[in-house]
Amino acid sequence: MWSEFRTVTKTATVSLHGNSYEVDPSLAGMRIELVFDPFDLTDIEVRASGKTLGKAVPHHVGRHAHPKASPETPAEPAPPTGIDYVKILDEAHTSNTAKGINYSSLMDDSRGRQ
Repeated sequence: MWSEFRTVTKTATVSLHGNSYEVDPSLAGMRIELVFDPFDLTDIEVRASGKTLGKAVPHHVGRHAHPKASPETPAEPAPPTGIDYVKILDEAHTSNTAKGINYSSLMDDSRGRQ
């Protein structure tokens, strides 16, 4: 087992090897020891002053909302219109490219006259 010392943030989290972990909120501001297996960072023991104070839990960042706020409900999808916009674009593109390029219209008549 390895151990490392960390100072607990105001939000009761500690960082270890690029991961953030939650600890008991009463430890905020304290210097603690994290004891862990370097090959399994899911099971981390928290110690302070040589006493085991529980486990560090991987911190999950989620959306914060007031407990009394009602959850958002997704909007109803719009009813289908029956118009296939991609098909209309494809037909317009096909009709425009089927004509080919009129290279003679690209010539500037003023260049030929002198």
